[in-house]
Amino acid sequence: MSSPDPQVRAARNKSTSRPPRGPVVAVTGAASGVGALLTERLAASEEVKQVVAIDERRGECAEAEWHILDVRDPAIADRLRGADVVVHLALDLDLETDAAARTAYNVRGTQTVLTAAAAAGVHRVVLCTSTMVYGALPNNELPLSEDAELRATAEATGVGDLLEIERLARRAPRAHPGLNVTVVRPAVLVGGTDTALTRYFESPRLLVVAGSRPAWQFCHVDDLCSALEYAVLEKVDGELAVGCDGWLEQEEVEELSGIRRMELPSAVALGAAARLHRIGLTPSPAGDLAYTMHPWVVSGSRLHDAGWRPAYTNEEVLAQLLDEVSGRHTVAGRRLGRKDATAAGAAGATVALLGAAAVVRRARKARRRI
Repeated sequence: MSSPDPQVRAARNKSTSRPPRGPVVAVTGAASGVGALLTERLAASEEVKQVVAIDERRGECAEAEWHILDVRDPAIADRLRGADVVVHLALDLDLETDAAARTAYNVRGTQTVLTAAAAAGVHRVVLCTSTMVYGALPNNELPLSEDAELRATAEATGVGDLLEIERLARRAPRAHPGLNVTVVRPAVLVGGTDTALTRYFESPRLLVVAGSRPAWQFCHVDDLCSALEYAVLEKVDGELAVGCDGWLEQEEVEELSGIRRMELPSAVALGAAARLHRIGLTPSPAGDLAYTMHPWVVSGSRLHDAGWRPAYTNEEVLAQLLDEVSGRHTVAGRRLGRKDATAAGAAGATVALLGAAAVVRRARKARRRI
């Protein structure tokens, strides 16, 4: 067989070396956490033409084009020119951050990114909040639809910021015609994360409020990144919930984890949590406790209808979470250092909750004496 014509060979070589025709994607918060994982994933995708990485420090993805700046800086508009899609992941949800400073960063950053994206001619912005915005309420359906009303309040850590980001997302297309906004809401996120809900599993006992009906739905960071990629490539649109299929009841969580429960009346648990937070002993306000009391499981039907499926089950993600928090000791959201844990021992980590339980016992004895 004769060899192909040189012009044919040249055309073939050119076609194989042609850059992908997909979108140019900018990722904020690209140096760490979910942002770093997504940046690596998009940079390796044949469906993405280029990744522009934005953060206050340079990350490790060599294939991305890096820009070092604060997302609240209006100069970010210049860095976004030429991008088709922006994924905004530069959020501060650290439990130890001052609440006012955290809100100022999260809200101002989102406002600036949305305005800058519109000014730069970007046609789509993808924001990431949480299924916590639906609220944890005793009358929630199991599961909630993605179109369910957002009934959360600002009483839990960072949820007020997330609700404000959701409000900005709804307003943006009206304020900036031609700008599309997709909001991705992950369930309890696991995979190198530190939240009030992951710290719940660092306690020697799982606090259970009497009469409550918790239901646990998790989301692995890899599944979140794959869902974000679906949004970037416009395979799905609108407001998206992402997480494992189904949920785990509290009894299943206790059986799988091997961690025994400590059950307290609602008034005692909420009162103790509020007092501990008020005097600065714990970073978690009493509002966080609602998410361990009531269901807030979401169906995730939009992603499923688009062909997306989670790679992990709730059982698998819980097992990974337990492995990650092994050796840590937390009371009511406050993590004890190694020195404290060694001095107090695992049993000592329950002092605050045992103190609350003691109040209940004294009240019961007093009633019996009447």
